Amino acid sequence: MTGAVTISAPVAQGRRSARETFQLLLRKPIAAVAVAVLAILIAFALFAPWIAPFDPSRADVGPRLSPPGATHLLGTDLHGRDVFSRVVWGARYSLPVGVATLLLGLVAGGTLGVILGYIGGRLDAIGARVVDVLLGFPAIVMAIMVVSVTGVGLVNVVIAVAIADLPKFARVIRGATLVARENLYVESALAMGAHPVRVMALHVLPAIMPTVILLGTLNLGSAILSTATLSFLGLGTQPPAPEWGTMLNDGRDYIRYAPWMMIAPGLALFLAIISVNLIGDRLNEIMDPRTQGRA
Repeated sequence: MTGAVTISAPVAQGRRSARETFQLLLRKPIAAVAVAVLAILIAFALFAPWIAPFDPSRADVGPRLSPPGATHLLGTDLHGRDVFSRVVWGARYSLPVGVATLLLGLVAGGTLGVILGYIGGRLDAIGARVVDVLLGFPAIVMAIMVVSVTGVGLVNVVIAVAIADLPKFARVIRGATLVARENLYVESALAMGAHPVRVMALHVLPAIMPTVILLGTLNLGSAILSTATLSFLGLGTQPPAPEWGTMLNDGRDYIRYAPWMMIAPGLALFLAIISVNLIGDRLNEIMDPRTQGRA
């Protein structure tokens, strides 16, 4: 037999389609509300030029530190910029940056986890110990260390948070790979001469994909929070960019006199994180084989 011979992985019994999963997701009221809130925030990001009434970076569009009112729904900041417009435009920074951070960390950590779990042996033992050591460092501390080396900036923050989350993703996906490689169709493909890379791509990866999707959903909130935290500390997006973490940093000195400067971006950040976390928890219930019958 040649390396071109492959065996397709069997379809798992009871696996739901994307449409059925979405319908089950909306069946729980709290998850449906979370989907609606997240959809609104995504709409802010996509249609910010048409939703925001003012230029988010333009100063003196209204009185400085003006409280919320009919003209400025969420008030103005120290420079007379409209806070509502800045919150709307902030979704264009916080949400895509969080998603980019998650994808980068998930791809890098997932690749490492699949390689370690599939190859096994001494390489897996050494790699697993290194991952365990890295997990001993708090993710935010590791991210700050990386930024201190690479420098301040949005791109560097994405890379830093992705590196900080890499050990977590690698460990979980390595465990899923260890289970997937024991499947009979994987062993059969190898016995028939399929190349290991082809086996990983066509058999192991589809088997662990539900775990990867669930892992990404459950960690999106923490990715958004981590990037906003670094921006709050002055290490990420720099003023006058209307990023939610940067807006929180701008408003902290005026919390007693203009609390809306922190409440508005803080609430947006809270809603984004709690929404993706609730959606992730609901997907965990739906995809868990132990609860699929009553999801």
